[in-house]
Amino acid sequence: MNEEKTPLLKMQGIKKDFFGNQVLTDINLTLHEGEVIGLVGENGAGKSTLMRILFGANMIRETGGYEGEIMINGEKVQFHSPFDAIAAGIGMVHQEFSLIPGFTTTENILLNREPTRKSLVSDIFSERLNTLNRKEMEDRAAAAIELMGVNLDQKMLISDMPVGHKQFTEIARELSKKHLKILILDEPTAVLTEKEADALLSAIRGMAQRGIAVIFITHRLHEILSVCDRVCVMRDGKLVTDVAAKDTDVPQITKWMVGREVSENSKPQAGGEERHASAKTILSVSHLWVDMPGETVRDVTLEVKEGEILGIGGLAGQGKLGIPNGIMGLYQAGGKVMFKGEEIPLNAPRKCLDASFAFVSEDRRGVGLLLDESLEWNIAFPAMQIQNKFLKSYLGGLVKWRDEAAIKEITQKYIDELAIKCTDSRQKARELSGGNQQKVCLAKAFALNPSLLFVSEPTRGIDVVAKVLVLDALKKFNRENHVTIVMVSSELEELRQTCDRIAIVSGGRITGIFSASESAETFGALMLSNVI
Repeated sequence: MNEEKTPLLKMQGIKKDFFGNQVLTDINLTLHEGEVIGLVGENGAGKSTLMRILFGANMIRETGGYEGEIMINGEKVQFHSPFDAIAAGIGMVHQEFSLIPGFTTTENILLNREPTRKSLVSDIFSERLNTLNRKEMEDRAAAAIELMGVNLDQKMLISDMPVGHKQFTEIARELSKKHLKILILDEPTAVLTEKEADALLSAIRGMAQRGIAVIFITHRLHEILSVCDRVCVMRDGKLVTDVAAKDTDVPQITKWMVGREVSENSKPQAGGEERHASAKTILSVSHLWVDMPGETVRDVTLEVKEGEILGIGGLAGQGKLGIPNGIMGLYQAGGKVMFKGEEIPLNAPRKCLDASFAFVSEDRRGVGLLLDESLEWNIAFPAMQIQNKFLKSYLGGLVKWRDEAAIKEITQKYIDELAIKCTDSRQKARELSGGNQQKVCLAKAFALNPSLLFVSEPTRGIDVVAKVLVLDALKKFNRENHVTIVMVSSELEELRQTCDRIAIVSGGRITGIFSASESAETFGALMLSNVI
């Protein structure tokens, strides 16, 4: 009888707590050469923490380390930094990009590993005077890109790239590293179009065929079943299931994730267009253009009815993300915006906020959050600054001070309503999982109680349960507070389930607006009708 082959990776008895809060309990995980495993679980289940331990992340060491053992090819290892993990053949693509905006694709792929040429000067003085071997850099970057089967402009600056291409650049950087044995992909398809996601899944299959083992973290469960050999399900810091992908399905995985059946309403929103047919126009946008890298907004004209949820969809880079970013003044814009009959100046964010606009950005870490501040401060600060909420007045209003009780109360309200997983309301935003950070961004906007709310990619990178909760929260906020919502999303079905009407953007223009009950085929045709 042949002995079982030694696993490429074995994590045994892994435990981790953050300041007394147990986040991982007795995790045992194995991975073999050329194997692809899907690691799934609700936001806050512990997936990213487990992978940070494997990758030697500094935050693990700085918070007391972990218990348990990690073995590579049967030998115990202890990674003190990501450099140790990289040297052992482990690569990781994180949820948030770590690219240098002013560098090209090639320069980012070969960053800190650039091939150099010797010269007479460097021979005499120092190898520090070696010059970059640009030809070899281009060849090595091209080889890594080819492994993914996508087209990337190697000379394009990261700052000019569509978000999907940034993700491929991150992955190409890992594939360009010599001796790569294990690749961790944390939500790699969250920012990709369907076509781009298919290309990545194909690339993962190719990696496995070349002997690279892949740990694939995603909330898109159909992708797990499409590409993975095994599915490992985490819940509340424990590994509750490890099963062959061929032996399970999406409903069963969802049940394991949450410990109960989850019913996801897949029916399109019905009757919304009729309900708001007689409503007056609250927002009018005329001939809007926006100078946002990677987005094309050339000539957008649309009207939003008071009290409705208007969805904006379209393919990546065609302009949908640029519309709210331009109106809210985050990028240079031109055209005309009217709100409640009055013109709102463009390129003036404060004017938008004073007009009772709020914006939940697709960039939750870069724009949405004060990462090193508490949840209380994140949720209450904008309303405090813009609307003088959560403040106590003294000496006839001469002195104002924070109303700590009111701040705690509003924060706890949204922690409960949005099921934000945290230790308490004073926990730093940085310490939360990506999905829970997204919920904090929503809570911050809700606390402003705006007249008009822009929400951009509200469910990007969050699990199926959190997705239902967030979409239901938006519908409830719209209904109970009579707030008009403009929601931008890459997922058409999400728009159809949530919105009253859906506008499709293609080539920087609105190609059509229909009731959410219109067929998916109709919206799909609009997405392709003016693609540039």
